[in-house]
Amino acid sequence: MFTNQEEKCARRALFCFMLATVWESASGQIRYSIPEEMEIGSFVGNVAKDLGLDVKQLSDRAVRIASRGRTQYFALNFKSGHLITTERIDREQICGGLEKCLLNCEIIVEDKMKLYRAEIEITDINDNAPSFQREEIEIKVSETTTPGSRFPLSDAHDSDLGINSLQGYQLSNNRHFSLDVQTGTDGVKYAELVLEKSLDREEQAVHDLVLTATDGGDPVRSGTAQICVVVLDANDNAPVFSEPVYKVNVLENVPQGTTILTIKSTDLDEGINKQVIYSFKKITDKASKIFRLDSNTGELTVVGNLDFEEASLYEIEVQAHDGGGLFGRSKIVIVVSDVNDNAPEIALRSLINSIPEDSLPGTVIAFLHVQDPDSGDNGEVTCSTPSNFPFELKKPLDNYYSLVTDRALDREQVAAYNITVTATDNGTPPLSTATTIPLRILDTNDNAFMKPSYTTYVPENNPSGFFIFSVKASDRDLDLNARVTYSILSTIYAERSDYKQFREFEVQVKAEGGRSLPLSSNVTVRLFILDQNDNASCILYPSLGADGSTLFEMVSRSAEASYLVTKVVVVDDDSGHNAWLSYHLLQVTDPAHFSMGLHTGEIRTTHAFADRDAVKHRLVTLVKDIGQPPLSATVTLNLVFAENFKSLFRK
Repeated sequence: MFTNQEEKCARRALFCFMLATVWESASGQIRYSIPEEMEIGSFVGNVAKDLGLDVKQLSDRAVRIASRGRTQYFALNFKSGHLITTERIDREQICGGLEKCLLNCEIIVEDKMKLYRAEIEITDINDNAPSFQREEIEIKVSETTTPGSRFPLSDAHDSDLGINSLQGYQLSNNRHFSLDVQTGTDGVKYAELVLEKSLDREEQAVHDLVLTATDGGDPVRSGTAQICVVVLDANDNAPVFSEPVYKVNVLENVPQGTTILTIKSTDLDEGINKQVIYSFKKITDKASKIFRLDSNTGELTVVGNLDFEEASLYEIEVQAHDGGGLFGRSKIVIVVSDVNDNAPEIALRSLINSIPEDSLPGTVIAFLHVQDPDSGDNGEVTCSTPSNFPFELKKPLDNYYSLVTDRALDREQVAAYNITVTATDNGTPPLSTATTIPLRILDTNDNAFMKPSYTTYVPENNPSGFFIFSVKASDRDLDLNARVTYSILSTIYAERSDYKQFREFEVQVKAEGGRSLPLSSNVTVRLFILDQNDNASCILYPSLGADGSTLFEMVSRSAEASYLVTKVVVVDDDSGHNAWLSYHLLQVTDPAHFSMGLHTGEIRTTHAFADRDAVKHRLVTLVKDIGQPPLSATVTLNLVFAENFKSLFRK
């Protein structure tokens, strides 16, 4: 057990160690996979186990979860160390048609100043049924249309992936029509209505059919559309577009109401068969809210907000119907160009509000994440701080900056700073964002005789005559009156220093100046002895025999997995880091049968005893500290699996 004074020294040493530590770059990445639509609070992964964190020390101050998007989908359960969901995750809403849907979050371990990245793959489930953009499809067919003619049908859409997506179409029984399903080069299935038998408008003017789209999920989901085939008189010319593909480039900040394209088609027929109506053949829900097509003029107008960061390309299929029921097809490709409409975003990931004035250059003050949603030069960001401040920015990772000191600080000159970090992109014109980081400079005793005492530290075990500390007094007088004499030597030497015997002592120093009516000043010098790693671990239990091994210890043959076989008890006369111990198994007769707690020294079974297992086991254990250099001790344990000594002898 530590004394109160030891605990204070340990905390003071740990505090100084943390202040001088530079933030480390991301030390690893973990990956998990979960299906979409899981309940809130569902298990994602054991972060504490995978990162080697102690569950007992987890808290919202020690470990934080940060996600890159606006929605926090994951959180850390500090009791179990598990990563859990905080929102119901819809893969189609987050990733759309991407084959692989990944969510990322960052795990920040504050006390270790470490950053980990977690990548969670969201797998698809069959939670969407195929659906048609229009539930009722009207097809006008001339009665002179020859058998074998084909009529494209509206495509069904299924947001799921793979086998859960659209797999095929079926048509209700009809003696005049059949269904032909083709698979395009992009893997998408297209359905066409095929005329099998000539139509007679006088016999039947309308044919009602049902088109069913099915996926391959379990259970199978389906959607239907009603097809109404209207039989017309002869119309032998279909509309023809002026271009097979229309391509247009548009800036993302184009005003609503702007016409960006006009499509044109011609029909050689006369009268009602020449009148053309334009419409969308295939368009996504998102695109239908942004673009409007004038059915009479063919003008394509922007009616919603374009955002390059959400979508940079739209492909729309259009068709032109004449009055006789014939149609022509074309495609519109809309390329959205990026403009610099997003200022950089600065997020503080970690922050220290105060540091001592004697902090070394390179001390980390803050860790920032900087990003810009724009692309190209518009998304390239540079960060800066005032040039007259003793701080600089370093970039350990992409999109991350660490704010560190770049020279010595002096609290007597500047006691506090408001450090402005400015992030500016390379767009035209450039956009910038600034954040201010307040920093207080803590005082240290760095002015001679300005305070009534000095404090210094000296390692134990130094030799006689070892230099410890030097005091110096100043006098603002001139000539002889400015000469200062000391009642003891200006340099203090140690005769002996042993941390285990002496932890601290004080020395009084008197400085006297001038010859006529001399003035004097006293100062107290307090010296603290610092511990060194000069004591190896001492094993208290199990006790050692003459050959360095323990006597035989008996373990019940009925012991289950995780049964506590024994515990190695060790003491170390050192303190702080020099007394932090870890336990390891060096040699084991059957390595698969035992495990040892890294920090507890507990030896447990990994599985229940089986008749085929060896009865006797020899375990060599190692106990070492983390001092510099580390010191260690070993002990050999002899274990026997038996119910009693009699049963052992029978064996």
